[in-house]
Amino acid sequence: MTEIRFDSWYKPLATPLGLGPGRSDVTVANGTLHVTMGWGFSADVPFAKPATGPFMGLGVHGFRGRWLVNGSSKGVVELTIDPPVKAKICGIATTLRTLLVSVTDPDALIAACGRN
Repeated sequence: MTEIRFDSWYKPLATPLGLGPGRSDVTVANGTLHVTMGWGFSADVPFAKPATGPFMGLGVHGFRGRWLVNGSSKGVVELTIDPPVKAKICGIATTLRTLLVSVTDPDALIAACGRN
């Protein structure tokens, strides 16, 4: 379907840290979107729409239930989670209300979430 998008200059930095494409995933199964970025992020969320930037950071960033998981500032999809779900940030449980994630095919991700 789609993958987390990584800028060409960021991929060689993220990969040795365990946050690169080989350890990052975006999948939809049983009405739930599962997003991981290595050890840095893991969550299951239900809804998606295109996001508007700008997005100033790369990697895993957030605060108070709103998180950005990206390897690029392009192709970012916003997931509004209601009711909030549990996520793990660096292995620590937190509540996730909004997730912004950069993917290679935003339209496919939005369509997949819309079918569920």
